[in-house]
Amino acid sequence: MTFNRFAPVLCASALVAFSLSSFAQRGAPPAGAAAAPGAARAATEAMKNPLPADKSVEQTITVGGKTVHYTATVGTIEIKDKDEKPAGEVEYISYVMDKAAGAPDRPVTFAFNGGPGASSVYLNLGAIGPKRVNFGNAGESASDPATLVDNQGTWLDFTDLVFIDPIGTGYSRSLVDDDTTKKMFYSTTPDIEYLSMVVWKWLVKNDRLLDKKYLIGESYGGYRGPRITHYLQSTLGVAMNGIVLVSPYLNPEFGDGNLSPVPWMTTLPSISAAHLESEGKLSDAAMQKVIGYTEGDYATALIKGNSDPAARDAMIAHVTEMTGLDPAFVKHEGGRLEIGAYLREVHRTQGLIGSVYDSNVTSPDPFPYSSFSRSGDPILEAIVAPTSTAAADFITRTVGWKTDARYEALSNNVNRNWDHNSDDLRRGAVADLREAVAADPKMRVLIVHGWNDLSCPFMGSVMTVQQMPVMGDPNRVQVHEFPGGHMFYTRPVNQGGLHKMAEEMVRTH
Repeated sequence: MTFNRFAPVLCASALVAFSLSSFAQRGAPPAGAAAAPGAARAATEAMKNPLPADKSVEQTITVGGKTVHYTATVGTIEIKDKDEKPAGEVEYISYVMDKAAGAPDRPVTFAFNGGPGASSVYLNLGAIGPKRVNFGNAGESASDPATLVDNQGTWLDFTDLVFIDPIGTGYSRSLVDDDTTKKMFYSTTPDIEYLSMVVWKWLVKNDRLLDKKYLIGESYGGYRGPRITHYLQSTLGVAMNGIVLVSPYLNPEFGDGNLSPVPWMTTLPSISAAHLESEGKLSDAAMQKVIGYTEGDYATALIKGNSDPAARDAMIAHVTEMTGLDPAFVKHEGGRLEIGAYLREVHRTQGLIGSVYDSNVTSPDPFPYSSFSRSGDPILEAIVAPTSTAAADFITRTVGWKTDARYEALSNNVNRNWDHNSDDLRRGAVADLREAVAADPKMRVLIVHGWNDLSCPFMGSVMTVQQMPVMGDPNRVQVHEFPGGHMFYTRPVNQGGLHKMAEEMVRTH
């Protein structure tokens, strides 16, 4: 997910938000220089309390009436600096199906969440892993039992799975001082380079280089996805057969909202979808009408502005009808619905505030008389407890990978220290996506969104893909939407559809 608590890292706004040697040169002291006290202290502490050795346990699940046998492994991959000294430990969880005698090699899929500062627990225990825990939906409580159950939507029946926790998330940790950590691990391009090396090292460690390979990334992980794919492809020499981008942050530069209609075109359809769902009227057909209006009369009215009062007034009236909002509010906003103002307004009369990840998931507004929102996001506030508890219990008790370290499902520290001002971040990942697709005529891309998501609105991906040149098979890059929000996959009704699309992609290439 894109982590919105500490910085304006929205997918639709200006900030939605290695080669080992080159990466290390940016973060390590010059050769011959004395180690900084912080680095020496961190290394000493790491030696005193090392993370456990890799640990595996055999597991079974029942999916679609069939019993699946697999091995769950919790392990680490070491990251070294240019002097071959340990700089970090990346923890991962893999699920590998037991092979029948003579069975062909299995595909393997690498999974990343976003933030920056999110572990991979959300895709793991909410979307495609063999076990799942309830979180992220209306009516669920942070103190509900964090009980894992068999996931009927798991992808393990057609691909092995590797969930990677970037440094500072999960149990992954830096072994260098704070300044070096920021340069090596909390900056946009170094993040892509060392995580690509983690993929490479896992493949070598497990003798899987010749197997079919896929990548799935959610939110900021959807930014990582195209860039890691392109870096692996063009620099490390590893080609992905396909990538799945879930509610991705792809393209932050949508222009000045005072002049360009694009920022407002990006968010209006998701707001309209939330209203349609609240009335039980959400459907693909209804959304096609919303998209058609957004790309047509709405964009035209915004461009004309005050030069055509009749078109402007008609647009405001239609937006009011589409969203169910107070007409005075829509008129005051000029039909341009700013996300924060909308989330406070949409449920204001009930004393509730909506989530940016799905505005129909609400919580009581603890500061209803404030002129701005002072509370945490309703979904973020509720999902940390069940996901952290379930992940830590599975890792330490079920697998037996014993550590008393804290499991970081969402790391405030990583997000706070991230280089949000990076030019690479502002450019987005569309250039890498285009280059990766151009370089491999068989690689396939599946982009999936929830209709209601305002943190990474689906319309941003629709418009981005519409502007991409057709390179070979026009179906190689697809965008699909589902009922729900940013984490639409937590709704059981969506599991079958997502599973079918991904399985078809793997079958095709």
